[in-house]
Amino acid sequence: MSDRIIAACDGAAKGNPGPAGWGWVIADAEGHPKRWEAGPLGRSTNNIGELTALQRLLEALEPGTSVEVRMDSQYAMKAVTQWLPGWKRNGWKTASGGPVANRELVEEIDGLLAERDVTFRYVPAHREDGDHLNAIADQAASDAALRQEAAGTALGNTDLPVPAPAAPARRGAATAKKRSSAGSAAGRASRGSRAIKAKFPGSCPCGAPYAVGDMIAKNGSRWGHESCAAVAIGAEG
Repeated sequence: MSDRIIAACDGAAKGNPGPAGWGWVIADAEGHPKRWEAGPLGRSTNNIGELTALQRLLEALEPGTSVEVRMDSQYAMKAVTQWLPGWKRNGWKTASGGPVANRELVEEIDGLLAERDVTFRYVPAHREDGDHLNAIADQAASDAALRQEAAGTALGNTDLPVPAPAAPARRGAATAKKRSSAGSAAGRASRGSRAIKAKFPGSCPCGAPYAVGDMIAKNGSRWGHESCAAVAIGAEG
């Protein structure tokens, strides 16, 4: 069995620029999540969030670690694997002669990569059949961007972020939205936030926990008890 561990990292910006955050998750060689971390960036861009997530992930890994890093950001991956050598040859100028954006972060990542055995794997984001580790990192970054608070196992947050399910593309969304506004609170809850079984334990916005296998639904920006989501939608109606 390979001793190469698996990790994923992601950044988020609500507005780009806007409230931003970063997140990562580290798993064992079989892909089982072991620890995670996320943090706020104030007002920033998605690209800075992506690069910061990679930087913080590499900092969390001991020198000499063999790791596969999964990312959904082609910009961040190409910046440190394809474009970096040319930037250094050109005195940190792009092909068009302009200064390299986010140079400080890229340089820090370059130094960290030199001390670790890292391979990169691109994984598409927000897909129903997507990579689960990337989905966790994405949710962690999104939560950090919204709350502007640090979180993770090192801070006592043992529950992994629960990724929101990727919604399949639907036609006539505007018409469906109009129809849903006329329905009952329970009907709006079932159409607007599909209930799923929790894959990991967590806590509802009401403050009470939920366990693996419990039915949960989206309640604002977080996941929680299906009944709480229905009540919240009823209060809005």
